[in-house]
Amino acid sequence: MSHSMPVPEDAPVFVISVAAELAGMHAQTLRQYDRLGLVTPGRTGGGGRRYSARDVALLREVQRLSQDEGVNLAGIKRIIELESHVEALQRRVTELADDLRRIYAELDARRAPSTALMVWKPTRR
Repeated sequence: MSHSMPVPEDAPVFVISVAAELAGMHAQTLRQYDRLGLVTPGRTGGGGRRYSARDVALLREVQRLSQDEGVNLAGIKRIIELESHVEALQRRVTELADDLRRIYAELDARRAPSTALMVWKPTRR
């Protein structure tokens, strides 16, 4: 029995006709979105477009924003850019939080066991 590895969602595996069918669009629409920088597929050595599952999901989102929300293509491009920026910032916050946890753990490990300080207090007579 063969065990195949799952395909990463960003692996460029679909030719344009398959991606267009999966997204419910015409291939020419995908070419236009590529020219506009809305969805940028991977390329083969010969220049052929290869779309990932993530690209197909993005194509569907572009279509939803355009048809259901009435957002123009320039607005959609800006939304995509901002969402990408937010995701990058969220990844960075996670990295920094992980760094802080590691640093605090190192500091805790370096601390000597707590000892009560002996403080001399004069007694009253």
